[in-house]
Amino acid sequence: MEDILINWTPQETRVAVVENGAVQELHIERTLERGLVGNVYLGKVARVLPGMQSAFIDIGLERAAFLHVADLHLNGVSPRGHHGESGQATPIERLVYEGQALTVQVIKDPIGTKGARLSTQISIAGRLLVHLPQDNHIGISQKIGSPEARDALRARMQTLVSAGVQDGNTGGFILRTNAEEASDEELGADIAYLRKTWASIREKSLRLPPGSLLFQDLSLVERVLRDLASERTNSIRIDAKLQYDVVRQFGETYMPAATAKLELYRGERPIFDLNNIDAEIARALARRVDLKSGGYLIIDQTEAMTTIDVNTGGFVGARNFDDTIFKTNLEAAGAIARQLRLRNLGGIIIVDFIDMTREEHKTAVLQEFRKQLNRDRTKVTVGGFTQLGLVELTRKRTRESLARMLCEPCPTCEARGQVKTARSICYEIMREILRESRQFNPREFRVVAAANVVEMLLDEESQHLAGLSDFIGKPISLTAEPTNQTEHYDIVLM
Repeated sequence: MEDILINWTPQETRVAVVENGAVQELHIERTLERGLVGNVYLGKVARVLPGMQSAFIDIGLERAAFLHVADLHLNGVSPRGHHGESGQATPIERLVYEGQALTVQVIKDPIGTKGARLSTQISIAGRLLVHLPQDNHIGISQKIGSPEARDALRARMQTLVSAGVQDGNTGGFILRTNAEEASDEELGADIAYLRKTWASIREKSLRLPPGSLLFQDLSLVERVLRDLASERTNSIRIDAKLQYDVVRQFGETYMPAATAKLELYRGERPIFDLNNIDAEIARALARRVDLKSGGYLIIDQTEAMTTIDVNTGGFVGARNFDDTIFKTNLEAAGAIARQLRLRNLGGIIIVDFIDMTREEHKTAVLQEFRKQLNRDRTKVTVGGFTQLGLVELTRKRTRESLARMLCEPCPTCEARGQVKTARSICYEIMREILRESRQFNPREFRVVAAANVVEMLLDEESQHLAGLSDFIGKPISLTAEPTNQTEHYDIVLM
């Protein structure tokens, strides 16, 4: 069983999924960084641009949004379905007109001076399904099973979609990857939630003026009920009364089963402090992860991929060396799967387990690794051991990793992870002075550098500095700047 802890403040929401006292997942959403993608507005056509086959739509934001003809779907028909007598696609000026009200959805956030990009084909994401209310087909994620499994799922969905139809318009649905193992009850609940949401959007579009927000993608607190709560969830505790009331009202309307597990935390200690979550976040940002046995992991995240190295460290408890390696790798398999969830690492991931000589050990470690990865809500694909003894896997990117969300590249080392030594900078400075002396004829060279660099120039490198001064025939003075980092210096021509 697992518990979900929610720490809410006006500027930030943090969610931790805890199982047996260990944090399994972390989700963070900041108020000022919430995007507009997924929001549905009642827009008003401000201008139609035939030359660009696009239109500017006023949706109540600072800048008008952009709608291209390729994203225009009217009455369930895309632009490719609108053809005139010549067989050419109907131009946008014959499909929309200035002043027309359109229900639109943001598909790309505003960037710089560009407004948001829009589509008139609305899609509403649920926990297991994506609802396409203007279409009537059933789609299946490409990553779901064999053709037979896909056909069986499609048949089940046809039955569920047809049940409970009130207005004759069933709408279309796409089954997401995590719907493969879902029960009919879970799929039915998601269909009901999505239809209620679309009914609310339609009702608002009839009574609100153009420029109004009709639907905003759920906040993180609400997504806890939709995406994270399950039969394995023991409790959902939130520490803010205002958000507790909002989530309870949302849950009672759409997800009553999950709402029954909602609790308001009233303790004096912050809920994350009580469960040691902040310390877990700090450990999740570290490069090294210690294992209980004495071994450890080294996790390096780069642009292209993430690499994870397993080391025995101080673990020497097994009877022989092979068993020591095997037990370390087994423990690492579970720890790595947890770290992927905790840090939300996505893309290509390479794991370098400690080399094992026995095939049964490799098989057992790989089975344990796959078993632990099966608990992940995000799609993970795992290969076997390569010829070099590495395990390759891919994990779908769903959002920014924890490190990319909470941290930024170090301005001192410029994300290299290391800086030059003070001695290296001393020699750089001397080369720069020699170069400048050949181009200019100042009265004096003044070096402004970090304190440790100046100290080395005055001490260990003083003889070399004096020799340089004699060679160029100019005095060299030194000034320590406390705010300078080791690599940062200036040479001033006096």
